[in-house]
Amino acid sequence: MAKKALITGITGQDGSYLAELLLEKGYKVYGLRRRTSTPIMVNIEHIKDEIEFIDGDLLDQGSLVQAMKQSNPDEVYNLAAQSFVATSWAQPGITGQATGVGVTNMLEAVRYIKPEARFYQASSSEMFGKVVETPQKETTPFYPRSPYGVAKVYGHWITVNYRESFDMYACSGILFNHESPRRGVEFVTRKVTDAVARIKLGMQKELRMGNLDAKRDWGFAGDYVKAMWLMLQQDQPDDYVISTGETHTVEELVQIAFDHVGLNWRDYVVIDPKFVRPAEVDLLLGDCTKAKEKLGWELEVGFEQLVKMMVDSDLKRLQ
Repeated sequence: MAKKALITGITGQDGSYLAELLLEKGYKVYGLRRRTSTPIMVNIEHIKDEIEFIDGDLLDQGSLVQAMKQSNPDEVYNLAAQSFVATSWAQPGITGQATGVGVTNMLEAVRYIKPEARFYQASSSEMFGKVVETPQKETTPFYPRSPYGVAKVYGHWITVNYRESFDMYACSGILFNHESPRRGVEFVTRKVTDAVARIKLGMQKELRMGNLDAKRDWGFAGDYVKAMWLMLQQDQPDDYVISTGETHTVEELVQIAFDHVGLNWRDYVVIDPKFVRPAEVDLLLGDCTKAKEKLGWELEVGFEQLVKMMVDSDLKRLQ
């Protein structure tokens, strides 16, 4: 009989790639969908007829219990969150509720309705923040530098707590930055590739940026969702860092994107203090040795390939 999975945040970048992967593997896929006045289905438009949607919200415990009853899943992937770091300073309360307490609400729903279901929590490299060691691995202490990072730390530890308190199969994937053509345009990678495409097509004159020296460990979201699935197929639940093990500056990202369309980035990029964070995370670099050895997980898309893929996608969309 086909396995069943419930995905929260299914309309987001990761949710859409994960839904594709699970459908390919023959799963019956349920997606928790938060009601909005304008439904945002662009990432899953091509597979929406294969998904059964359930209306619910991480802040509404009753709706999560109902979603668990309706889907009766073998696996639950909790990807929903207020996930834009910059917004977390403007809206710290809702970030704490959705990204932190929402995890507890989902775990409680699983525990009440189907405690044997396997649970995946989307943890984040932003939990490392002001890093205390480089590279960062599963045992590296957390030092978050944003309300988002703080909320993710709560979500991470409550998942560990439910695993240890109630013997639940609950895992966290500590995912470093992962991008794709489906990334929201407010995120720096997509902001850059979208702007490069617009500048190339004569629709925009300049690109305003913040800190070009910030370093990130960027991978392809399509590769990272495979790691999520692999975590829930192991004999024992555990937490894993998922990363490329390479770091690149924002300036490198900008240069590759402009080079790809034959333009010199220095002619178009303007540094704007408005885009510098109140507390910057300067260097994130993950050590994914454990995931490679225990899960057999492998990367397929490299950084330069990823940036070019995103620029090409934005050019195609805008043309």
